[in-house]
Amino acid sequence: MTLVARLDRLPLSRPHYLLLLIGGLGYTFDGMDAAVVAFLLPSAQAEWGLDNAQLGLIGSATPFGFLFGAVAAGLLGDRVGRKKVMMWALAFYAVFSVVAAFSPNYEWFLVSRVLAGAGTGAESAIIAPFLAEFVPAHRRGWFIGALAGFFSFGFVAAALIGRFVVPLGPEGWRAAQLITAVPIVMLLWWRRALPESPRYLLTTGRVDEAEAVVAEIERKVQLATGEPLPPVPEAAAVPIARTPTVTLPSALRFLWSRSMRRRTAVTWLIWFVITFSYYGFFSWIPTLLVQRGITVTKSFEFSIIIYAAQIPGYYSAAWLSERLDRKNTIALYLAGSAVSAFWLSQTETPVMITVAGAVLSFFLNGTYAGVYSYTPEVFPTWIRATGTGLSSAFGRVGSILAPTIIGVSAASLGFAGVFGLTTAVLTVGVVCVVLLGLSTAGRSLEDLTETGGPAATTKDMTA
Repeated sequence: MTLVARLDRLPLSRPHYLLLLIGGLGYTFDGMDAAVVAFLLPSAQAEWGLDNAQLGLIGSATPFGFLFGAVAAGLLGDRVGRKKVMMWALAFYAVFSVVAAFSPNYEWFLVSRVLAGAGTGAESAIIAPFLAEFVPAHRRGWFIGALAGFFSFGFVAAALIGRFVVPLGPEGWRAAQLITAVPIVMLLWWRRALPESPRYLLTTGRVDEAEAVVAEIERKVQLATGEPLPPVPEAAAVPIARTPTVTLPSALRFLWSRSMRRRTAVTWLIWFVITFSYYGFFSWIPTLLVQRGITVTKSFEFSIIIYAAQIPGYYSAAWLSERLDRKNTIALYLAGSAVSAFWLSQTETPVMITVAGAVLSFFLNGTYAGVYSYTPEVFPTWIRATGTGLSSAFGRVGSILAPTIIGVSAASLGFAGVFGLTTAVLTVGVVCVVLLGLSTAGRSLEDLTETGGPAATTKDMTA
């Protein structure tokens, strides 16, 4: 398709970096909303006299909402467009963050947290496949890895809110919730600055709109670089054609068809392994620090150090993903996570727990950078948002199960057992990625996913 070839031959420049900033800010607030709950739990417990079971439900509320939000975002993104879903998801999560801030009781707060989680889950599932469709193949791994890196800024911001805003008084936790709703003001900017994906427009037969978007991006790139645009290469991939409407049953049939089941299985497994390990670690590390003799305040301060290690983890993996390929980068950082989790299981002193925890944080988040780059690449354009959303949703099952499983393990196996279990889960992920993962670096999205042609994909979908 000539329009796709025109898009892919553009050098990375200011228009692409603007998209990176827009999507990155979305991920920053998604990360902040997901992480801030851990710092609200003590205040919620004091406010309403909650027991541990009720606190556990609050802790699981956001990932539970994430699961349904991710599924909905994928299906809607392939039906009504990526941009609309991204904007409505932001509004949905911001509104229910405000509702949560003014909750009069535990039940109201719990439901609000589930619905806010649905909004953040929808947004986080749609941003990567949406923006991946604008980026040239030779820089896509770095771009999406760097995009995912904005999650880390949200986690650091949540730790800072937990340290400095929540302790301000009895209502500090409510102020913290209101801060997470601030990004609703970004909607005015997004509405003007965000174009719809030309690849999505082509799959829905809106060729004139796709042409207009590509022409505008070309104009902005030429203006930004001050140089003539590169020549348009001859497109080798099969042209993108209109495709059937995606529903959940038809999507599952296609994703688990003979031609796609290996990709789907590997991607779902990676998401489950990394999300289980990530949420198991980050939901319990403040408690485990306290059990090792660190005060609650100090545990929050050490948590900031551990959260800050996310930043170099994401961006080092983003850099490596173009050089080692996404598959190898994921395997490398999963292996580093497994070694770090084992190291953490053997440590005793608070300082060494913090150091080992920071290293584990580095590798876990580096893995996420690779996963967010890899996932949109392995699914065809017409089902890319749904494939990504379902993969993310399956990962959220791990985030729902992790706090409970880790809690039971901590009671029966102790500190070493918790991270011994994490090591085993991560090791399974490494083996599967190395043996079954797909190499994607430097290949166009159409080369990776459309070579069977629309007829082939439709046949698989309806088989």
